[in-house]
This record gives sequence, C-alpha cells and structure tokens, in this order.
Amino acid sequence: MDDERIIQSWAERPGRHIVNLSGGKDSTALAIFLRDKIPQVEYLFCDTHKELSETYEYLDRLSAYLQRPIIKLNAQRGFDHWLDMYGGMLPSAQVRWCTRKLKIEPFENYVGSEIVWSYVGIRADEARSGYVSTKPNIHPIFPFKEFGLGLGDIERLLEESGLGLPSYYEWRQRSGCFFCFYQRNSEWVGLMERHPELFAQSKAYESERGGEQFTWRQGESLSTLEQPERVAQIKREHERRMARERANRPDRPLIEVIGAALDAEDDDQGCDICHL
Repeated sequence: MDDERIIQSWAERPGRHIVNLSGGKDSTALAIFLRDKIPQVEYLFCDTHKELSETYEYLDRLSAYLQRPIIKLNAQRGFDHWLDMYGGMLPSAQVRWCTRKLKIEPFENYVGSEIVWSYVGIRADEARSGYVSTKPNIHPIFPFKEFGLGLGDIERLLEESGLGLPSYYEWRQRSGCFFCFYQRNSEWVGLMERHPELFAQSKAYESERGGEQFTWRQGESLSTLEQPERVAQIKREHERRMARERANRPDRPLIEVIGAALDAEDDDQGCDICHL
C-alpha cells in the first residue's frame, strides 16, 4: 500500500481522530505532518497549570500555523490537590501519580466511550512504544514509525513550518511540568537561572513528612543543588559531556548533541506521555 493510500485508510476510519500535544518537538511535528492529511483531526493539550511559559507560547504559535484551535483539557483537581491526597509524596519514576491524574485521566474522561484513533509522535529511530491506553475504544497509530521518520525528519518539518524548536530547548530537552522529576541536574540549573521564581516554587514543594524526606531528585534536595559550588560542578560536567558528543559526531545538529549529553547524565528517558 502506498503512502497516500495508508493515510486515506486512516482518515476513513469511523470515530474521532486525536493528536495529544505536549508542547514538545515530536507531537508538534506530528500535528504539522497530519494537518492536511487528516482534516477531522482534533488537537488536545492536557494542561497541568504547571507548565513553562515557553510551552504555552509555542502552542499558541502552533495553533496559528494549524489554523485550528488546540483544546486544553484541565484536570478537575490540580497538582496541589493530588499532592495532599498522596500525603505530600512527590511524584517519582516509581510512583507517577501526576501522569495518571493530570494527563491520562483528563484525556480518557474527555473521549469517554467513543471510538478514538490516537496519533502518537514516537519516531522511527526510537525504541520506546509510548503511552498506549488500556481502554479498548482508544486505538494508537504511529505515523512516524509507519513512514520511517526520524529526528532529522522531525527537525525538517519544524523548520519548514517556520515554528522551529521550542525556545526551552536551549536549556531543557523536555516539555511537561516545570518541576518534572525527570529533569537532569543541568536542566534544574537551567530552570534556576532562567525561571528563578519557578525554581523557588519547586524547592518549596520539597518537604519532610512522617520522617521521610521528599525531594525531586533522588538523594539530593534543590537546596543542595543550588549551592554555587554544586552548580559549578554540574555545569563543568555538562560541558565535558557536550564536548565529547561534539567530538564524536561534529556534523550532528545541536539538538542531538544536547540530547546525547543529557542522556549520558541520566539514562532515564522520561515520561512517554508528557514529553513527546
């Protein structure tokens, strides 16, 4: 089956067609890729109200490019409510209640029992499968995998659209909440330097309850991380990783160099639904 017939077969499927946007590069590129191919597609964004201002600005620009509204879904109860419900336990890679309560449940409640074709922006050069709903009425489609599109293709789609990368990619490689526990140390430093008020809010969430210390980074509080000596150490280590990556492949675009350097800092790739 040729490419046009594949896309036509998707468009003809009965039900709703949805792209979940995160404010990141891959889901944005997917929206661009599908804009003129699946005319009935809906664009959704699960808004945690804890996002960076750069994310909202980027979504506004995307909406203007698509000439379609981006529907913002809000959890009935926000992060602070669920933090209290979980006894002050901050979300973590082991207990990701934030993803369930602020992203997955609002989406699944919104679509209800209707048949949904959910287009997912996992690239052909990625090994992960992404978030797949357990509800039988929500069916995933992976266009980038189907058409063999990798990181270079995603960058091309973004550049040709005029959107380019979100501005936070200068210091951070992930969308999602500004206090995301998946952030690497160098990204926390970037938040501290570019959004000191948000760093202060993140630090205020760290607490001790019932004799247990809750911190965003395992084994290190933000109060420790923000100390000048520690910041200098984090920057030195990040620059060394960047230099090694540049030397290994000098022809690579900067986004690949930054991504590889961050991956070398922490092998945990992050949340499949928040960071596309």
